[in-house]
Amino acid sequence: MSTTVLAPPPPARATVPRTFAAMMAREARVMRKNFLSTFVRVLVQPVMFVFVFAYVLPKLGGGAMAGGPGGPSFSTILVPGLVGSSIIMQAMMAVIFPLMMELTWQKSITDRALAPVPIPLLAAQKIIAAAAQGLIGGLLVFPAVLFIHADGQSPEVHVDNWPVLILVMVAGSLMSAAGGLLLGTIMNPQKVQVLFAMVLLPMTMLGCVYYPWSALDDIRWLQIASLFNPLVYVSEGLRSALTPNIPHMPAWAFLLAIVGGTVLLAWAATRTFTRRVLT
Repeated sequence: MSTTVLAPPPPARATVPRTFAAMMAREARVMRKNFLSTFVRVLVQPVMFVFVFAYVLPKLGGGAMAGGPGGPSFSTILVPGLVGSSIIMQAMMAVIFPLMMELTWQKSITDRALAPVPIPLLAAQKIIAAAAQGLIGGLLVFPAVLFIHADGQSPEVHVDNWPVLILVMVAGSLMSAAGGLLLGTIMNPQKVQVLFAMVLLPMTMLGCVYYPWSALDDIRWLQIASLFNPLVYVSEGLRSALTPNIPHMPAWAFLLAIVGGTVLLAWAATRTFTRRVLT
């Protein structure tokens, strides 16, 4: 009587796509685990701004109308700006702080570098994962900015151009994640407080979140200087797609800046990340 010997299955071979998918799956598990803390962190600042400017001030008789009587309410101005700010801030923070820990005291970046993928692809994985968190942050803010307002101060929002809206949100999150990766690889972790004082706070306050870029016509030097702020283009792009009746940048201007900035920052971040990991 013959017996059949079953050979063991061949070992699974690690391939670049399979390894990349495993890394993204790990990031998804981490995001699910930290969803509640992420949810709270994303919503606190936008909700407070909307509550004060769109609910409290109008109740006190100080609700500003952006265009005077008959003009858009201030809550209408806030919607695209706060969504854009949430996308930028969340995507940057999602890559900066974990990266600094991996590069310094945890030293876990060494384990990642041993994976069978090129190091530039590891940088791309970090950018994509952080960009996904930025998109989630922007989507979470929508209900807050749409439904928190005083009587008569409801925002007038409708999607005028879906392709532009999707492109601005996706490319904007990738651009901010790439910028976060670049900052995380060139900054000294011990001086991270400088990041808030010198980068994130000015970027938010001067990023056309609370006013359209065209409102700076009377302050020409500031209008020109703000063109170096990536948040300006995301805010103006979302303003074009969500509140088209409010003056905004031409589509070619903000799309060129966002797409070009994404390519440039991703290239620079990949180089600095590779150099930092190998040294």
